[in-house]
Amino acid sequence: MNPYLVLVVIVLLLEYLLSQSISFLELRSSGGKIPDEFKDVYNQSNYQKSQEYLRVTSRFAFVQESFMLVVVLLFIFSGGFNRVDLLARAGHLGPIGTGLIFSGLLALLSTALSLPFSLYSTFIIEERFGLNRTTFRTFSLDVLKIAVLSLCLGAPLLAMVFWFFQVAGELGWLYCWGGVTVSLFILQVFAPVVIMPLFNKFTPLVDGELKLAITEYANSQQFAMKGVYTMDGSRRSTRLNAFFTGFGRFRRIVFFDTLIEKLTTSEIVAVLAHEMGHYKHKHLYKMLLASILQTGVMFLLLSLFLGNRQLFDAFGMQYISIYASLLFFGFLYSPLSTLLAVLFNFFSRKHEYEADAWAVQTTGTAQNLINGLKKLSRHNLSNLTPHPLNVVVNYSHPPVLQRIRAINKIVS
Repeated sequence: MNPYLVLVVIVLLLEYLLSQSISFLELRSSGGKIPDEFKDVYNQSNYQKSQEYLRVTSRFAFVQESFMLVVVLLFIFSGGFNRVDLLARAGHLGPIGTGLIFSGLLALLSTALSLPFSLYSTFIIEERFGLNRTTFRTFSLDVLKIAVLSLCLGAPLLAMVFWFFQVAGELGWLYCWGGVTVSLFILQVFAPVVIMPLFNKFTPLVDGELKLAITEYANSQQFAMKGVYTMDGSRRSTRLNAFFTGFGRFRRIVFFDTLIEKLTTSEIVAVLAHEMGHYKHKHLYKMLLASILQTGVMFLLLSLFLGNRQLFDAFGMQYISIYASLLFFGFLYSPLSTLLAVLFNFFSRKHEYEADAWAVQTTGTAQNLINGLKKLSRHNLSNLTPHPLNVVVNYSHPPVLQRIRAINKIVS
């Protein structure tokens, strides 16, 4: 049997087993009593609701992941990729045009398979637990906008990668790395003012007690605010959130309107201080640099597998191409990608602790941040006691219970 085919199947099965093992351990560690730190914001009823949400979403993930695994394996063994390639080649559009058609057809197929699961998750599960506010019209428009953005932004970026590998020879990976890095940096800069407003409405924070408190805190930290906005997150969900986005004059601090509705002024300032802590510690730049380095490694490794006949035989392909090499390499790169994600998550969790410490030190109190984190957990139906393996593999933020205990150590 083709060794690459064996390796691909093993990778798919191991990833599936890892995901299901984490889910099993997560469910086993759930339940029990409400942690002492949360007894002032949880009663037994809403705590049980969060546990039931965990069980329902875990079962749903099992069904979805099992279905997708079977579909991918059947697609590989039935020669599905070769059929899509022959269909793309029928247009006689040259290697780049054919590659875009090939990629587009597979993306369309993937979307068609995942769409029913997205609909069920949004309109059945999220609705059942009172988290959903998305209308079918909003959902449909989101799908359409993503498709248009993929065509307008993704297709040119993909075409650039195909072209560099085609004309630059052994240095193709280096040109791809540079081109993708520049493109993604431009997107990071302009996304807050060009892309994100396509999906949500961003409104400058209105004058009043909250804006005054935020301005006073920012001035005390010599932080030149480029803009504090509210986002109509309530259009899609009842979840609470806040985030820092953009660079330079496009830098923004964004609060979901649901967060402003549920948190007090002092708690919101503490959340702002946390987000500002990320900026002061240069976390965004550090993670961006790490992501750029990861992209370079990925393109370098990809260049080693371009035109590998055995790899193409594993997928039953008649013709060798750069565009299909990119896709098939993704199957082989997946384990390394998982390991890198674990590493990225480790540093991301470390950054969260640092941002929490900054918020406590600069606001002069820990309780406002703690109260805000508790409310976020309750309204978002967060799992308060996730299994450690799940935290290591999947969590970019530490569990809230650990964050609260770390904050209390700062002030003790």
